Amino acid sequence: MVLPLQTFGQVNFANAQLGDKRRTNRLVQLADSMARRPSGTLPQKFNSPKDLRAFYRLMDRDQVTHEAILASHREATWHKIKQIRGPVLILHDATELDFTNHKSLSDDMGQIGNGNRRGYIAQNSLAVNPKTRQVIGLCNQVLHHREDAPKDELTAQKRKRESRESRLWLRGADPLANSEKLVDVCDRGADTFEFLEHELASGRRFVIRASHNRAIIPGHGDQGSSDQACYLRNYAASLPPAGHWTLSVTSKVDKKVRVRKGKKKSANRRAREAKMAVSFAPVQIKPPAKKLGEHGNDPLAVWVVRVWEEDPPAGEERLEWFLITNQPVLDFDDAYQVVGWYECRWIIEEYHKGMKTGCSIESPQFTSEERLQPAIALISVVALTLLQMRDASRRWDAKKRKATEVICSDYVSVLSAWRHGQIKPDWSIHDFFYALARLGGHQNRKSDHPPGWQTIWRGWNDLQAMLCGVDAMKIVKRCGQT
Repeated sequence: MVLPLQTFGQVNFANAQLGDKRRTNRLVQLADSMARRPSGTLPQKFNSPKDLRAFYRLMDRDQVTHEAILASHREATWHKIKQIRGPVLILHDATELDFTNHKSLSDDMGQIGNGNRRGYIAQNSLAVNPKTRQVIGLCNQVLHHREDAPKDELTAQKRKRESRESRLWLRGADPLANSEKLVDVCDRGADTFEFLEHELASGRRFVIRASHNRAIIPGHGDQGSSDQACYLRNYAASLPPAGHWTLSVTSKVDKKVRVRKGKKKSANRRAREAKMAVSFAPVQIKPPAKKLGEHGNDPLAVWVVRVWEEDPPAGEERLEWFLITNQPVLDFDDAYQVVGWYECRWIIEEYHKGMKTGCSIESPQFTSEERLQPAIALISVVALTLLQMRDASRRWDAKKRKATEVICSDYVSVLSAWRHGQIKPDWSIHDFFYALARLGGHQNRKSDHPPGWQTIWRGWNDLQAMLCGVDAMKIVKRCGQT
C-alpha cells in the first residue's frame, strides 16, 4: 500500500492542539496556502479573500497561541531529528522584529534598535544537518520584550531580573533534549560564564565563538595549575598550528563602513583562496571576578580552538575565530569538525533574512499581541520553505523533481515565461532556482559560485512584483477592460 505524501501543513501542524479539530484542519489548509505563496503581505499570501478572512478568524481564537502553533511544528522537527544518524546542530541567534508602525501595539512592544523603535527580539533555535547543511526545523522561538532597566539598578538586582536579555540564550536552549546528539552553536553574544556553565550541565555538546579574552588555566584537572593563570586569546594565539587547509572566500561588497579607532574601514572583501590554520588545547575558564549572571564559582573545563588565516592579502582583514567547545579535541580532525560545525552558523542568518525579506513577517496589521504572536509563529515556520527550496535545488534529483512540488505553480508560470518566453509547467526545481538567481543578477556561468542569498532575495522580490502585476491584470480582465 502506497501512502499519499503529506503536505507541508499536514507535516507541521496536523497535531496542533487548538481546542477543536476543525481549527487544526483550517490551520493545515492555511499553512499549505501560505507555503505556496510565502512572499508579501497577508493579502498577497492569501490571494483568496475567503482564505484571508479564515486566517484572521483563526488568529482571533483564544486557543490559537504562539506556543500552540510552534509546539506542533517542534514535534515534527524532533521526529525528523530522530531519523538522522550522527550529530544535529541547533543554531541559536536573535533577530529584531520591527512593529514600530503598528501604533495600536506601541505600548505593548519593547525597545529595539537604538531604542526609538518598537518590536520583539526573536530568539530562534534552528536544527540543521551538518553533513548536508539542510534545514530540519525550528526547535524553539522566544519573543522577548526589551524592558527599560531601572536607572538605579544594582548589579545584584540586574542579575536576578527575569527580563535580563542575556537570559535569552538559556531560554532558547532550555526546551532542548539533554542529548549528546545535539550540538548548540552560538555566536559571540552567548559567551557568558552563566551560559557556558549551563551548557556544560545540559548533556548536549556546544560550540560558542569567544567574545571575551577570559582568564583561564591551561589544561584539565591535574594537567592544570592555578599558578599558570593566563588569558584565552593570548594562550590560543601562542599555540602552534596543528594542520592547514584552503578555504574559498567569496567576495563581499558592502557600501557601509565600520569605524575602528576613529578611522573608517571598508567592509568590502575580495574573493580569494585563503590558507587556514587551526590550533587547539584543553583549558579551564575561571569565573569572572564580577558576577554578572547566576552561576557557580568553579572553573569550567572546555577546549579552545583557534582558526585563522596565516597570510591575508595586503588590505584584507585576517579571518580569525576563537571557539569554545566541550567536544573533546584531540587531533586535527576533531578541530576541523568543530570549525565545520561553527561554519554552519550562517544558515540561521539566512533564515532571518527569509523571515523578514522573503516572508515579510513584520507586515501583518494586527491590533493585539494575542493575534500577532501566533501569526509570527506560523510565518516563521513557513519561512523555512525558502531555505528548503535552496536545499531542494542542490539535491541529486533537483533536475528531475518538478518545481511545482515545492513552490506555487503561479510562480513557476511567471518565472518560466520571463526566462523562456513561454510557460513551462514541467520546470524542475533546479531550473526554477537558477532562473530566480538570474532574475536577481546571477549570471549562471560555469565559473560562478552558487548564487548567494542577497541575489536570491533580489530575484524573489522582483518575482513577487511580477506576480502582483499578473494578479492585477486578471482583475482588469474580469472587469471587462482590455
